[in-house]
Amino acid sequence: MSQKKDDMSTEAVGLGRRRFLNTAALTGLTLGVAACNDKPETAPAASGTSAAAPAAHASSATHLKPGELDTYYGIWSGGHTGDMRILGLPSGREIHRIPCFVPDALVGWGLTNESKAVMGTKPDGSLRYTVADTHHTHASYKDGNYDGRYAWINDKINSRIARVRLDYFVCDKITELPNVQGFHGIFPDKADPVDPAINYTTRVFCGAEFAIPLPNNGGDINNPEKYRSMFTCVDAESMEVRWQVLIDGNCDLTATSYDGKLAATNQYNIENGVHYEDMMSSERDACLFFNIARIEEAVKAGKFTTVGTSKVPVVDGTRDSNKDPKTALTAYVSVPKNPHGVNASPDAKYFICAGKLSPTATVIELSKVLDWFDGKMEDLDKAIVAEVEIGLGPLHTAFDGRGNAYTTLFLDSQVVKWNVDAAIKFHAGDKTAKYVVDRLDVHYQPGHINASQSETRAADGKYLAVGCKFSKDRFLPVGPLHPENEQIIDISGDKMVLLADHPVRGEPHDFIIFKRDLLKPKQVYDIDDFPLAIKDPKESGVTRNGKKVTVKITSQAPAFSLREFTVKKGDEVTLILTNLDKIEDLTHGFAIPKYNVNFIVNPLETKSVTFIADQPGVFWCYCTHFCHALHLEMRTRMIVEA
Repeated sequence: MSQKKDDMSTEAVGLGRRRFLNTAALTGLTLGVAACNDKPETAPAASGTSAAAPAAHASSATHLKPGELDTYYGIWSGGHTGDMRILGLPSGREIHRIPCFVPDALVGWGLTNESKAVMGTKPDGSLRYTVADTHHTHASYKDGNYDGRYAWINDKINSRIARVRLDYFVCDKITELPNVQGFHGIFPDKADPVDPAINYTTRVFCGAEFAIPLPNNGGDINNPEKYRSMFTCVDAESMEVRWQVLIDGNCDLTATSYDGKLAATNQYNIENGVHYEDMMSSERDACLFFNIARIEEAVKAGKFTTVGTSKVPVVDGTRDSNKDPKTALTAYVSVPKNPHGVNASPDAKYFICAGKLSPTATVIELSKVLDWFDGKMEDLDKAIVAEVEIGLGPLHTAFDGRGNAYTTLFLDSQVVKWNVDAAIKFHAGDKTAKYVVDRLDVHYQPGHINASQSETRAADGKYLAVGCKFSKDRFLPVGPLHPENEQIIDISGDKMVLLADHPVRGEPHDFIIFKRDLLKPKQVYDIDDFPLAIKDPKESGVTRNGKKVTVKITSQAPAFSLREFTVKKGDEVTLILTNLDKIEDLTHGFAIPKYNVNFIVNPLETKSVTFIADQPGVFWCYCTHFCHALHLEMRTRMIVEA
């Protein structure tokens, strides 16, 4: 009897908690909608229940049949793992990880000579950095849509930007930005600001979140009023830094216009505070616009300075130096308070800033910003065509291509769907305009959000993904460190429908989703891309130049071209391995026990490693990546003579 009573009590507690959560969410939802529409009204039907009980037909969309392929690629930041994640959507299955900033034991990233050259090393050959914090990732454009060439990702800790080739899904260049700390926002341009024939990405813009003394060499460390942030332009092809803009306040995220004329960053700390309470003292912050053509004219005319040892041109984008619209390089539009995120609408008309500490979204019309730069509009803030309440803690915004925006509400643990045109009408005085369309509870405290093709002219409004910073009770407990929760939502209808939860190791941030036919990945390398390639097993062998030894070896399942090779203790050994297998998915690995060597080579790929043979003896080098029925027999001996 007591056992049954205990069971019933446990069930009642669980049910009570669920009822409490649903009731609280519904209550907050109703209040939020009432506030947003300036009068009491009921919450949108089923927005609370759709999260708990998605429609069966919609839920099945994420469960693909065996052999069925996803219809979208997703490119995700990896967070503290310093890599880029590749997902298939709508399944949410992780397909691949691309190491960028941090060593990776699977592929040998940070071990091979080729990867070290990309990552950057100290004079002694060791990696300059071994930690990273990736936040934002975006891809190259052509004609307003993704073109499948490149993707970029930032490292906030060490102010680095990495480029990934999307034909091979590999990182090929990393650039460290000068004069900045806390490099956060990133966005490629979509066209040239002057030449309409250049309708593709040639620049990537980078925002610095932390203001620092310039140069940061020990001076002015106790004078925060002299700290400054920079906005940086990186060349998309060379990955060299083109120019920087000195600004008032800081940068957070970044957006670009479809015509290439404007870039922008939201600013949550125009106060330039160094303590968090100082960063919230102003009721309005800013969305800072950059006139790209004018900046590049100034650089070309030599109207720039440099900072410290850096040779990068720096132009003045501060408020005091840009008061005249006809010559201004920058424009500061005021927005409420501590905004978090700025996003470009697919119709190319608007940038939207989410308020974070204000329950609002601000819609800025880009043509009006250009009017201000042309001297046609006196009050820059007239570029704001809507500033409406949408809920508590708005952070990031996505789009469906049908005129609707989807914004994460961190404090409400919701996604709110709202209509941009209706919001503009409401702001203009039409209080009958119902701009809030739907709300959906998510689990829990959502941050980043994106929809299929969202920030392209081809936004299709099929699926939306949201990254929730807390998972709490959504997954099996695994100790104190909980996974985060990435959720997939169907946005094809009037109501949002939650399809799936996916646990993810912390802490990923931003992502993009695009149709799979925009990408044509190569599954076998071109052997001619590798200067060190060994094209014939007969070229294998050992050559010596004093204490430096080169070992050339090839792999073809199930054997290495050298059955054994001999070096001497103290030799500096450079081992070059080419995989001569031409069949897709036939990857080989190469590991040397006790020597900290382990890497893979994909079909027709070449990699090399360099190490000191400091331990005499016999060391069985073996294939680490399953390749053949005789995989375990695929070995060679490294003999190190004393």
